[in-house]
Amino acid sequence: MEIVDFEVISDTIEGIEGGFMAVRRLHLRNLRDDGSRSERYVCDFVVRPKGVDAVVVAVYHRHAEGVRVLLRDGLRPALAKGRAPEHLPIPDRRPYLCLTEVVAGIIEHDDRGEEGVRRRAALEVEEEAGYVVEPSAVELLGAGSFPSPGSMPERFWLTAVEVADPSSQQPPQGDGSPMEEGATTRWMALDDAIAACVTGEIEDAKSELVLRRLREHLAR
Repeated sequence: MEIVDFEVISDTIEGIEGGFMAVRRLHLRNLRDDGSRSERYVCDFVVRPKGVDAVVVAVYHRHAEGVRVLLRDGLRPALAKGRAPEHLPIPDRRPYLCLTEVVAGIIEHDDRGEEGVRRRAALEVEEEAGYVVEPSAVELLGAGSFPSPGSMPERFWLTAVEVADPSSQQPPQGDGSPMEEGATTRWMALDDAIAACVTGEIEDAKSELVLRRLREHLAR
């Protein structure tokens, strides 16, 4: 038996009023290659009106002692308030007011093609890290990746950009949201940052993936 398509019985958006994301609820049946249909079932996933995909940026600098990458520590209320200890299979080792990540941001609807991805990456680097880079300097690190295909259709586009002079950093302006308050940046050796992903000092999957892609890219 092969599933060849889905029959959409109903399609609704739940909870979009005044929010950043919502839940799209589909009632579906699987369409099989023999012409039969499955029982009706519910498929819920998160939707984001501002943009479906996101760009992830490994900002790096060639130092005398090797490649260093820029890390950003910013607020993550979803982790701070969404991980009730009584519901966790393994207790968290620390509270998560902030999380260490690389630069990333939503690709908006007018960011079209690879040029649009590069442009958005450059805008996010200036906004979140305080460095002005040219979109043409942004490199795509292979194919995109779906971080959570069971609950969200978002694809991460993995990119990198080199900063020649780390001292050229200006105070990051953020996007104007209170969620950007208190964010800080720091440099870490690339190999140390990847090792920190394994030990749990850095616990962000997109950051580990783009840092590993960067190391492979620079080794060519």
